[in-house]
Amino acid sequence: MRKMRALADANCEDILRIGNYQLKNNLIVAPMAGVTDRPFRELCLKYGAGMAVSEMMSSNPKLWKTAKSKQRMVHEGESGIRSVQIAGSDPTLMAEAAQFSVENGAQIVDINMGCPAKKVNKKLAGSALLKHPDIIEDILKAVVEAVDVPVTLKTRTGWDTENKNCVQIAKLAQDCGIQALALHGRTKACMYKGEAEYDSIRAVKRAVDIPVIANGDIDSPKKAKQVLEYTGADALMIGRPAQGRPWIFKQIQHYLENGTEMPELPVEEVKGILLGHVDALHNFYGEYLGPRIARKHVGWYLKEHGQASDFRRTFNAIEAAPQQIEALESYFDNVAS
Repeated sequence: MRKMRALADANCEDILRIGNYQLKNNLIVAPMAGVTDRPFRELCLKYGAGMAVSEMMSSNPKLWKTAKSKQRMVHEGESGIRSVQIAGSDPTLMAEAAQFSVENGAQIVDINMGCPAKKVNKKLAGSALLKHPDIIEDILKAVVEAVDVPVTLKTRTGWDTENKNCVQIAKLAQDCGIQALALHGRTKACMYKGEAEYDSIRAVKRAVDIPVIANGDIDSPKKAKQVLEYTGADALMIGRPAQGRPWIFKQIQHYLENGTEMPELPVEEVKGILLGHVDALHNFYGEYLGPRIARKHVGWYLKEHGQASDFRRTFNAIEAAPQQIEALESYFDNVAS
């Protein structure tokens, strides 16, 4: 009995802890604008993720009253550890956004310095900040001092392949009180092109003492294990590979624990997950927006279904929630089966 308890304690020590929060495992859902809404986060947590980070919230308070922002802001009652990402370039506004997030249920505040999107970068936010370590330092200090919850940082390797400064930024983050760092293995200029590289993540892990989370192109259980072993990272963050495949976290955890791959999910189980996801989107966003947001998720679920191309075109023209559900049930019963 004593031996079993010691083994359990040892395993627990291997699981990522951020401040006072112990994750269920070392697999994290990456924040993705327009994707990691509450229904998607809940689904990923149900299928094996140890934590899910919310979509980024702008630090500009003028935008907080929009319908989109309001749906992103409230986190009370969510499952698991509530990590909320904020984005901006003004230290004072970022500090206020962090405080606002905590007041609305955030247990961890994550700072976005990794988004490469033009509309974010033109405001000197996201990965555009990597050219300005002085501003980064001001933001990190302001946010850490503003809240009593752990603050984490998500960033990239640098602004282009000739200017990688992630080790410098990681050391700065540690000095400013950041409690975990997620690093995407691409530069700002790379966007999402080419393949993610892990040498930079490995170098950062060796340079700092805070937990380092590897991110980028982790799209299979075997790849997950390879990245963990090569980089020495404390955890993995998975974004695009989870789109239409929220059970990837369960598959990866099974492989890491057992060294064997899970069988592919039966079509009937995929049907149940997809129908449940679409129904949750309808309920969360309402009769008008729900069916429209559901379209991209359905596209991701069915992208590898060779027989689904005609159905997807038909589905994307459906505007009523009940008809979307009927169409999906018909597809799985008559085509996918």
